[in-house]
Amino acid sequence: MTLGVLVLLFVVWQVWWTDVQSDKVHAATVSTLSREFAAAPAPGAAAGSGAAKVPDGAFAIVRVPRFGADYARPLVEGTSAKQLAEGLGHYTGTAGPGEVGNFAIAGHRTTYGKPLSEIDRLKNGDRIIVETAAGWTVYAVSSHEIVRPWQSEVIAPVPGDRSAKPTKRLLTFTSCHPKFSAKQRWVVHAELVESRTRAQGAPSLAVSVPAAPANGAS
Repeated sequence: MTLGVLVLLFVVWQVWWTDVQSDKVHAATVSTLSREFAAAPAPGAAAGSGAAKVPDGAFAIVRVPRFGADYARPLVEGTSAKQLAEGLGHYTGTAGPGEVGNFAIAGHRTTYGKPLSEIDRLKNGDRIIVETAAGWTVYAVSSHEIVRPWQSEVIAPVPGDRSAKPTKRLLTFTSCHPKFSAKQRWVVHAELVESRTRAQGAPSLAVSVPAAPANGAS
């Protein structure tokens, strides 16, 4: 077998087969998380009463209606290569869902299920919905930027200003840019617009939050 054929086979494996494998893993994890969230004990009930086991590290489901009505990806703790093969990864040490600060999330744009392959399609106002056992947090996209890989200030509690004290509840997506390259990072920032408990029910899956009415409009 020639070197060229070996290289081609590796590319096929890297680009196509890792997607096939990761898509199955992601779907299975989302299914397991959904069952566990639905089986979460009601207030006052004993913990551990038959809830399904969640794969290590997976703690939330992320939905982005702009990416499709059926888009749902697991969110795991950590951003190592292994963890990012399992889904979107939460930058350890950043805020959690709904907390003051910057809830920062990384994801592949190509290979391993490419959960953020369409990050460049997000528009201001688009919803990002994070579901946990406690309920849902809904963020609205507020801005985009492209940075160098070492510009980690984008995931600071106040993006771009490490010394500032956070007052807002933010979410940040990061992914490689351009596709099939790690030269830059495409960054999307969003701000919390809604929090819902399980008792309140799931939020809307509309692509974007409603636009604010113009002054004087009713």
